[in-house]
Amino acid sequence: SSTMSLSEAEVQSARGAWEKIYVDAEDNGTAVLVRMFTEHPDTKSYFTHFKGMDSAEEMKQSDQVRGHGKKVFSAINNMVQHLDNSEAFLGIVTPLGKKHATQLKIDPKNFRIICDIILQLMEEKFGGDCKASFEKVTNEICTHLNNIYKEEGW
Repeated sequence: SSTMSLSEAEVQSARGAWEKIYVDAEDNGTAVLVRMFTEHPDTKSYFTHFKGMDSAEEMKQSDQVRGHGKKVFSAINNMVQHLDNSEAFLGIVTPLGKKHATQLKIDPKNFRIICDIILQLMEEKFGGDCKASFEKVTNEICTHLNNIYKEEGW
């Protein structure tokens, strides 16, 4: 029983697209966060370690930024491996959503921002087809996260 709106072919091409960017998970994860913090400085307020960092260069070198970038990419990688099993997928997305909603109190719009930056990076590095094959996945992730937020009373 799949709540996913992705066909088998879409899952396969999404995985292929993701693999390209996941090969350099730490560098690409860091690049995504640095771009988010630079273009949306309000998002830095959630991360006490990053608040004082203004230059992209400084952020790029930070172990905390790098560590969190890698963590974000690992979480997405985990979801991508389970796109064809909605129970397993939700088993990953649900606790992550709950933690961000209840403990960390992260505005859910930030998930969309991160996903959009990942898509931009894919397009810049690997072209429009790569981005297009991953777009549905980011929509799935954001939709499920938003649903969890609603259940948590956001």
